[in-house]
Amino acid sequence: MPNLTLPPYFNLTMFINIGPYRYPALAACLLLYVFIVCANWAVLVTICREKTLHEPMYIFVASLSINALYGSAGFFPRFLLDLASDVHLISRVACYAQIYLIYTYGANEMTTLCFMAYDRYLAVCHPLHYHTRMTVKKALRLVGLAWLIPVFILSTVIYLSATLPLCGNEIHKVFCANWNVVQLSCVSTMVNNVVGMLMTICTVFLPLAFVLYTYTRIIETTWRRSAKFKGRVFHSCLPHMISFVIFSITIFCDIALSRYNVEEMNSFLAIILSLEFVMIPPVLNPMVYGMKLSDIRRHIFKMM
Repeated sequence: MPNLTLPPYFNLTMFINIGPYRYPALAACLLLYVFIVCANWAVLVTICREKTLHEPMYIFVASLSINALYGSAGFFPRFLLDLASDVHLISRVACYAQIYLIYTYGANEMTTLCFMAYDRYLAVCHPLHYHTRMTVKKALRLVGLAWLIPVFILSTVIYLSATLPLCGNEIHKVFCANWNVVQLSCVSTMVNNVVGMLMTICTVFLPLAFVLYTYTRIIETTWRRSAKFKGRVFHSCLPHMISFVIFSITIFCDIALSRYNVEEMNSFLAIILSLEFVMIPPVLNPMVYGMKLSDIRRHIFKMM
């Protein structure tokens, strides 16, 4: 009979593979975190201060910046502490808190990108009705919905995982992940698997399908229009397309990695793939929207 326990801490084993590169990685990640905070704050403050930017599209951009700050705060401080330490133990409570923060960050990002696709669809396919169907109040309600949906879904997922009796405490990652904890269970995890699958469908695949549908309709609308019109649409949609493609790639890498035995992979490749999800979008989003959208870029340079 296995020893059913609730271990007081978890051991993040993949830090062992970083070895002599620990301090260079610490310095690089600290600079990266500082850049994420400064860049996203610059975009957020610019949108809040400039009344001309109080429009639906920029409200969604501001939500992405807030989410980047939120997700980075849930990952980087603990990650930097582990890089500086010789011991990589994390308490049970801190581990589940990190899972909640990182997963709500991911779900919120995908949901917000889904609503942004709807905004671009209305602007291109229904331009005459755009200002009546997508108001500032409606954009704020959609942003609130993007934050509330992950809260309810992830609260259920974390509760189910936290009540599992575990037979081990080793997590083969550099941060806590739900599936890695569930794999340590000594009992059946069928309910966790079903709820986890539903969570993935609701927060990843349904938004993905909706975004693909909206861009299919946008392509159909612009197909027979003039080259000038196509250029304006492309310029308007490009930042969102870049953000969506990058985030989709990173999240699918994370999902695939969680289902793969990382001990059979190259250790550095496994670490890089696991970090993409929490590092790349918060870095690239302010660069994409801050530099590509002329209104934000102009006001940011004015503030400097």
